[in-house]
Amino acid sequence: MSEENIGKNFIENEIDNDLKEGKYKEVCTRFPPEPNGYLHIGHAKSILLNYGLAKEYNGTFHMRFDDTNPTKEKTEFVDSILEDIRWLGADWGEHLYYASDYFDQMYEAAVKLIKKGKAYVSSLSAEQMREYRGTLTEPGRDDPDRERPMEESLALFNDMKDGKFSDGEYTLRAKIDMSSPNINMRDPIIYRIAHMTHHNTGDKWCIYPMYDFAHPIEDAIEGISHSICTLEFEDHRPLYNWVVQELEYENPPRQIEFAKMYLTGVITGKRYIKKLVEDGTVDGWDDPRLVSIAGLRRRGFTPESIRRFIELSGVSKSNSSSDYAMLEYCIREDLKASRKRLMAVLDPVELIIDNYPEEQTEELTVSNNLENQELGERKVVFSKRLWIERNDFMITPPRKYFRMFVGNEVRLMNAYLVKCTSYETDETGKVIRVHCEYDPETRGGNAPDGRKVKGTIHWVDQGSAIPAEVRLYENIVDEEAGVYNEDGSVNVNPNSLVVMDGAFVEKDIKGSKAYDSFQFVRNGFFVVDSKDSTEEHPVFNRIVSLKSSFKL
Repeated sequence: MSEENIGKNFIENEIDNDLKEGKYKEVCTRFPPEPNGYLHIGHAKSILLNYGLAKEYNGTFHMRFDDTNPTKEKTEFVDSILEDIRWLGADWGEHLYYASDYFDQMYEAAVKLIKKGKAYVSSLSAEQMREYRGTLTEPGRDDPDRERPMEESLALFNDMKDGKFSDGEYTLRAKIDMSSPNINMRDPIIYRIAHMTHHNTGDKWCIYPMYDFAHPIEDAIEGISHSICTLEFEDHRPLYNWVVQELEYENPPRQIEFAKMYLTGVITGKRYIKKLVEDGTVDGWDDPRLVSIAGLRRRGFTPESIRRFIELSGVSKSNSSSDYAMLEYCIREDLKASRKRLMAVLDPVELIIDNYPEEQTEELTVSNNLENQELGERKVVFSKRLWIERNDFMITPPRKYFRMFVGNEVRLMNAYLVKCTSYETDETGKVIRVHCEYDPETRGGNAPDGRKVKGTIHWVDQGSAIPAEVRLYENIVDEEAGVYNEDGSVNVNPNSLVVMDGAFVEKDIKGSKAYDSFQFVRNGFFVVDSKDSTEEHPVFNRIVSLKSSFKL
């Protein structure tokens, strides 16, 4: 391997060789999703890989919808895909295309194959076609219509186009090799009848090309140099090559396959996500528990964190899995020095400072982020009546519990040292109020006499804090029990969403808008929910906790 190839992935090495040998003058790549659902984290890898290659080689990147199947496609999915790709930072400029833009050319291509004796109209039903196809160990049998005269196939294909037949009555098949060890080459269907309204072409067509026929034609028409796709299309490559060869395209595109992105403990399959959406298990394709790109965006992940994750996952020819903890690592690294650190109490219990004057309040100056002084400072209100986290007080603490219990002194973050004196409970024994006394000489949290305290807890002022709803997320699947049940359904984690509807956040949160994110001290990174949050009822989604088990 030459020195300039060291550090490059295998696709870059192949492109380098193609350019060196003069196969292509420039690099042109594409991302070609079918608009039958929302994109997920796996698609992000393909988007960023194709866009990145075009950018690296000063080439062109095309955005194209493979909309050849109107039974599953919707304008809603088209719009969501475009939004996701823009958000990730891939720019297609003027190069936005639809497979349906080429339906006329695809029809003419099919006619050309019939005239060359390379395609024929078949009257076999779907069930009969399966019987004739053969198996992985047995060759297929010739379709009884395989030797249908060219003129007859042309006439039937024209009648198919004109709507003279019902769905499934006829298909157009490529004439290749029914004994091929590659089942994809056993006279695959290249056109079928479907009396469906298409989202882009309306009712102009009632026949539609199959993906394996349409895709290489789209690539060839657009001048794509390298058709980068995932490994499941490796067995389809001979058919891809057959189509562009038989249709005699100049400088035909080259297909190169790479390994898919697999992420541990998550669901990426569209049919599983679709079922979760339809069953109401999640509140849409953008539910923050999903790894759809829309869900990750709503959860608070940033384009930078996803790009970094894709980079760390690498590009290879071998299937492997990336740890979800690595994705969490990437978002922590992106946010920790760039976001304000605020105090929020998620499960509040009242703290009364008995010796603090009733009507007095004061403002404390607090750094917004100790790792990034450029984020400045803010003023925090302090008073007699505060909220603290319920788990920061215990009636009977275990050994090495350094937070609040009767007789113990702790530090209120950025404020004073306080000593717990008593507590109150309701009729069920639940703690509703904790009492303490503060040392006025310890403003800022340090004692003049040098005494040490081991516990520091956060708090918010009751008078100025803003009530909020906070949503805590875990993986939507129960990892211990497995992702899927025996019947194939998703094994949903009952704790995947916990709603804390009585939380309080310090006043500096006021005015924040959708997708604004913060670190809530000790609780993690949070984002303003883009769907449900309002000024009157702010909602925050936890992006990720502060602790990580992942090491780079």
